[in-house]
Amino acid sequence: MPTETPAGPQAPAPTGPSGAPAPETPAGARTEPVLSVRGLEVNYPVRGRSRRGPRHVRAVAGVDLDVYEGETLGLVGESGCGKTTLGSSIMRARPEASGSIRYRASDGRVLEALNLSGGDSAAYQREVRMVFQDPHSSLNPRMTLRDIVGEPLRMLLGLRGEELEARVREVMERVGMHPDHMRRYPHAFSGGQRQRAAIARALVPGPRLVVADEAVSALDTSVRSQILNLLQDLQDELGLTYLFVSHDLSVVEHVCDRVAVMYLGRIVEVAPTDDLFDRPLHPYTESLISAVPIPDPRLRGSRERVRLVGEVPDPSQPPPGCPFHPRCRYATDLCATEEPATRETAPGRTVACHHAEELDLLGITGPGATNTNPPARATREPPTKQEKNP
Repeated sequence: MPTETPAGPQAPAPTGPSGAPAPETPAGARTEPVLSVRGLEVNYPVRGRSRRGPRHVRAVAGVDLDVYEGETLGLVGESGCGKTTLGSSIMRARPEASGSIRYRASDGRVLEALNLSGGDSAAYQREVRMVFQDPHSSLNPRMTLRDIVGEPLRMLLGLRGEELEARVREVMERVGMHPDHMRRYPHAFSGGQRQRAAIARALVPGPRLVVADEAVSALDTSVRSQILNLLQDLQDELGLTYLFVSHDLSVVEHVCDRVAVMYLGRIVEVAPTDDLFDRPLHPYTESLISAVPIPDPRLRGSRERVRLVGEVPDPSQPPPGCPFHPRCRYATDLCATEEPATRETAPGRTVACHHAEELDLLGITGPGATNTNPPARATREPPTKQEKNP
């Protein structure tokens, strides 16, 4: 049965990427980051050449990100923004990755994930695990659940026979599956049951950090809520830390302590969940939040929908200046020429936008939400097409 791994020695008061104090965990105790990503780049070569030479897609473009022990950090953005690439880089599945991914192991050592070998590599694989999006394709159809769930025990811990089977039974019970079904094959189970088996496989070696990559997006709504509740229960019982990758902000709002917003390979905003949904600082975040459905059918359509114009730029030829400016209704000449630096605007909040302090963007508490005092709209009028393209 997976057990909570004791934390390593405490360090001096931790800080985030911009020097801000580390956020508090849900229990209120400040911790140091369990995972720190700095300057992470993932570039893919593209066939053909331009006048500037070989072309590359910057799937992840200089990402800085901290994950704190015991929290659930949401990573959101539209399809193709680099969320999955970032998650798989943390899992060491992207040989193209460069930069730094520093993990604080249970024994207190700091491991550089991109330069591991031998015992350190096995330790990282035990403590950092992943739950994939599609429970059907992520489970080998030719293996029984006993072999699927027990594989990490054989590969990472060297367990065999009765000891392995006992551990598999325990973890299957923990995720809500009958251990007598371990001799069955994946096709015999529903999508929700297969995802429970995938969670069991991730948990069986006793991890501390779990990357959940769209772990509920392929499931029906009723099953989705069951899996989300299971993940939260497991976090409480085992002291797990989650990096929760999703495009569904309604789910993120429900389960995450903090949220990082990603656009075109960059992190454009990081904030505590309530702060982000109440008052976003980046125009891209505003557009994502405006698409979150309103639960009350009587109020649907009463809240303004911020629709983005144009398509996501080609990541092999990103626009100059702010990557979001061609689609931003608040863009100015500065946005078109100078890429904004990521800066701290309040404790625990960072944003990459030149005009974050000037804008008063619409959050979830706008018209149609339960809050009767929505924030005022920005006084500045969106630029016309002629103004944006003189």
